[in-house]
Amino acid sequence: MQSNQTYRLFIAEKPSLARAIADVLPKPHQKGTGFIKAANGDIVSWCIGHLLEQATPEVYDDRFKKWVIDDLPIVPEKWILMPKGSTKSQFDILVELIKSADQIVHAGDPDREGQLLVDEVLNYCQLTPDKRKTIKRCLISDLNTSAVEKSLEQLRSNQDFIPLSTSALARARADWLYGINMSRLCTLVGQRGGYRGVLSIGRVQTPILGLVVRRDLDIEKFVPKPFYEVFAVLETQHNEIFKAKWQPSEACAPYQDEEGRVLVKALAENVCQRIKDQTGIIEKVSNKKKEVAPPMPFNLSALQIEMAKKSGLSAQDVLDICQSLYEKHKLITYPRSDCRFLPEEHLNQIISVKLAMENNCPDLQPAIENADFSLRTKAWNDKKVEAHHAIIPTQRKAKMDNLTDNEKLVYQVIATQYLAQFYPVYKYAELQIDVDIQGGKFIARATQMLEAGWKALFGTKTLQADQSEADAESNGLLTKLVKKGEAVQCIDAELISKETQPPKPFNDATLLSAMTGIARFVKDPEIKKILRETDGLGTEATRAGIIELLFKRQFLTRQGKTIRATPVGRKLILSLPDIMSIPDMTAHWERQLDEISKKAFSYQQFMNQLNQSLLELVEHLKNARLNIRA
Repeated sequence: MQSNQTYRLFIAEKPSLARAIADVLPKPHQKGTGFIKAANGDIVSWCIGHLLEQATPEVYDDRFKKWVIDDLPIVPEKWILMPKGSTKSQFDILVELIKSADQIVHAGDPDREGQLLVDEVLNYCQLTPDKRKTIKRCLISDLNTSAVEKSLEQLRSNQDFIPLSTSALARARADWLYGINMSRLCTLVGQRGGYRGVLSIGRVQTPILGLVVRRDLDIEKFVPKPFYEVFAVLETQHNEIFKAKWQPSEACAPYQDEEGRVLVKALAENVCQRIKDQTGIIEKVSNKKKEVAPPMPFNLSALQIEMAKKSGLSAQDVLDICQSLYEKHKLITYPRSDCRFLPEEHLNQIISVKLAMENNCPDLQPAIENADFSLRTKAWNDKKVEAHHAIIPTQRKAKMDNLTDNEKLVYQVIATQYLAQFYPVYKYAELQIDVDIQGGKFIARATQMLEAGWKALFGTKTLQADQSEADAESNGLLTKLVKKGEAVQCIDAELISKETQPPKPFNDATLLSAMTGIARFVKDPEIKKILRETDGLGTEATRAGIIELLFKRQFLTRQGKTIRATPVGRKLILSLPDIMSIPDMTAHWERQLDEISKKAFSYQQFMNQLNQSLLELVEHLKNARLNIRA
């Protein structure tokens, strides 16, 4: 490494990415300590995740070593980042390389965190404005040689990604401010009530714990209520039988719950008596043909939810498997993606990916043969792809014996979802018949598949119907449709007794689903209104780790496949002000962080609002009591 020689420096997020970049640079290579030098003088070095970390409170002021309520909130005037002790040697090597490099190429992972962790090292080096302007950004989502070569040919200015980095910085500082101050405050207040442990509070982790605690309480408090449904068994003029469900009128409202279920048995019995052996008139017949497009390729959360349902793998398991498939085996594209779209340039790689899947997944051979690779779904859309795209198979052929069973399983699930893009739409007929019997309204519904399309990939049944609405067997197979105005005979009436069911406890799939679709759990109607369904608690890269952290801190526990709160986790949530344990506040923050990355909101606005919230929470909690003691 000669400091007086000019060279291009690539800074990768991890050694695995650095090796992938070096592989496409001129050989022979010279391997140094913490870097690889190519024959043309280019150097590739790397971070090992975050090389810098936020300073602890005592670094700002020695008095913060002792936890004192009156010192809160701790808000640094000037933020300090410090090299991590465990990776200090690599940090020092990288700093020297940055100082002497003629051209710098930022090759962090293509997401918010990957942008920040290289940018913060560059900022630490206090580069001149001119040198900062020349920094390039390389976005790599596939570690195979051809994909890396292509990425190196499409370098962009790192200046384009300042908003993404600013968003990640705001998140990091928000997590520090909230976590440090609220954990100290709640621990100190908890000690007044006799609790001796540390109460860890997090901007995202505490609302997630709140979701689980409230679900557990809803289950425990649940009292089942009987309710009743009435079905008319009807015979057409063609001697065909179908069933129609009674739809209570407004006059029945006093006898129904908020979801419209009839709670009084006598009312349902009376309906049965009134309609039996009576003639009904067909008021309406609707037979609509509908289509459903193939499911989009996976992002990380969608894949984690799918694998939890399919095989019971935890979010962390799936993330670890995906990292291995990406870094070690190079069989999938960048896994920590929140995007479900694909760049249009990928259309050129379809046949290569098909050949790779044929080699890697013999079980998919029939599905591949039946695919139509000329079909195009809405997945290909450059306008929807930013730093990274959906998770799909790469063009790499591999010896699958080198993979674990779970790695093979996850790869095949990703490949199948990708294959669905080359299958036609699922087509079905939706039949609805409205019948009037003695002034009462009855509806029969059934769904019948016309063309399986992409559902053939997933083992679809030939007939699907809503069992709660009607008898699928008979309704789906009406060969001669009735017509409006036609008479039918009610040959029987069925009274079905049911009980309301408690909500189900969370499991890995449903908890992840709750985190990604958090708007469903937001109480504030204004926030609920502005939150998109795609907004969520945490990010694709952090959700698995946050759930695992709650287990590690013994706030959550597993009971079989379900996730429940521990007694300490429950007491903590019940002792905190609602604003800290419901998702409203942090879901709103996540939206603002997303807006910062799109230049629709400023860092300063975000931090000002956060600091004001902290002040209010500290004042609210200073004189409170947290009854956490076991």
